[in-house]
Amino acid sequence: MRKIFFVILSAVFLVFSPGAAFSQTLSSSDLIDNAGLYDGKLVTFSGEAIGDIMKRGDFAWVNVSDGKNSLGVWMSASLAKEIDFAGSYKTRGDKIEIVGVFHRACPEHGGDLDIHACSLRKIVSGGAVPEKTDFKKIKLSIILSGVLFLIWILTLFKRK
Repeated sequence: MRKIFFVILSAVFLVFSPGAAFSQTLSSSDLIDNAGLYDGKLVTFSGEAIGDIMKRGDFAWVNVSDGKNSLGVWMSASLAKEIDFAGSYKTRGDKIEIVGVFHRACPEHGGDLDIHACSLRKIVSGGAVPEKTDFKKIKLSIILSGVLFLIWILTLFKRK
């Protein structure tokens, strides 16, 4: 009887509070534009880990970009170790999902807008970005080198 009561109570809770059961991922624009609304609240944000992972003792700063903006995320060093690739010119960063407390003006970090991560989930692993050879640029550089060589030859004959 007691077990049935808790099952029914849990079902009622989930039906009337879907936000508690299913967290919606917010975009950086949502968080920036409505910073007052989300200040001090638990949020879910996902994007690509970019730049350097800056370790500060037992914690680390990670910049996460959703393609429009990037947000600074403060997390434990153990969470940061789960990130294998941070995006740069030569690598595509891990796509991660962060659940944490959003701060419009974090008192701990000089008033910066940030997220203090509680959990991190890797959605897609990053990796090296193969560099593509642009044959149009190679062809153009050869043509321009030829033109430059011709100009140099013509100036030599003009001097004589």
